[in-house]
Amino acid sequence: MLNYPLQIGKLQRQLPLIDLNSELKIASFVILGDAELTHEAARLLAPLLPTDFDALVTMESKGIPLAHELALLTKHPRYFVIRKGVKAYMHNPYVTTVQTITTSEPQQLVLDGADAHALKGQRVILVDDVISTGGSLKAGAQLLKECGVTVITQAAIFAEGDAVNRTDITYLKPLPLFNKKGEAL
Repeated sequence: MLNYPLQIGKLQRQLPLIDLNSELKIASFVILGDAELTHEAARLLAPLLPTDFDALVTMESKGIPLAHELALLTKHPRYFVIRKGVKAYMHNPYVTTVQTITTSEPQQLVLDGADAHALKGQRVILVDDVISTGGSLKAGAQLLKECGVTVITQAAIFAEGDAVNRTDITYLKPLPLFNKKGEAL
């Protein structure tokens, strides 16, 4: 199996390269369960974020541990999660649909009506683990806009592919895409 050597601060990991399609591979970055790496990434990302914001918002699921650590480091007692489906506890949820490069089927993005109410009029940072095409974040930002929320920046650990050229995101490092031989593009 081909791997991509990753360094975040003082930590190193080997990311397996997985087929996205017959011509393209991506480095599989899964932050879930890696508390040490999550903390280190948040520690390095937090100083790059604007200081004048009201809340952090993330999308289920891989952005959750990063948002949690960033909330602690930036002294925000709460963060909000846009879910991937309507849950029984939700009241008057706001719903949109998105197609991402890592999912084969369109996904729902859902913000609980109570969270939408709490966020209305707020200035937020939208957080994810990796920004690739930006489709998830764009859909999340549109959903938040419909709820009266202003996204002041979008932040991630990595920008992947063409996202490295974007000027509207904050990220720690680029994450390359790879050809079918495993060579960085």
